[in-house]
Amino acid sequence: MLAGELYLADDPEIAADALRSALLNERFNATSAGDPAARRAALAELLGELGEGAEIRPPLRVDYGHQITVGPRTFVNFGAVFLDVARITIGADVQMGPNVQLLTPTHPIDPEPRRAKWEAAQPITIGDNVWLGGGAIVCPGVSIGENTVVGAGAVVTKDLPANVVAVGNPARVIRKIGEGAEAGPGAS
Repeated sequence: MLAGELYLADDPEIAADALRSALLNERFNATSAGDPAARRAALAELLGELGEGAEIRPPLRVDYGHQITVGPRTFVNFGAVFLDVARITIGADVQMGPNVQLLTPTHPIDPEPRRAKWEAAQPITIGDNVWLGGGAIVCPGVSIGENTVVGAGAVVTKDLPANVVAVGNPARVIRKIGEGAEAGPGAS
């Protein structure tokens, strides 16, 4: 699984890891807004790395948690889904709107291995200072370069370079940052 090769998810070691994550995820999502220290402690135990000043608002859903690295000062709004069958690396100063999904799992196209429950995963990398608008979906194996802005509802199926604005399904680059009118404050 960690090598990105096909595996069966009903392996006892994987199931134990998923249970650990589910219990920690449940604890984080149940923390009180009035107790930010407990909230951060639960999140730090769930994730592989949580940068200084990073904030993730519950509810959050993850597969394992320990394969997620969140850089300093990153903000993730409500309803994020980070399926970390493979590594998810989120840089510093990243902004994510509500209901963003980072999805590393893949499944065979051929129906027989898919019916047999084989699956795999590819890592996702989000560069520093990226803004993912609400409801954006990042697919397996995608990297997004620093400073890039991804519009709300976009589905990112291929790598995006640094310093661009991308929108749509599938997401496509519509301009480089610094070209044309700069967007004002947007809903995140």
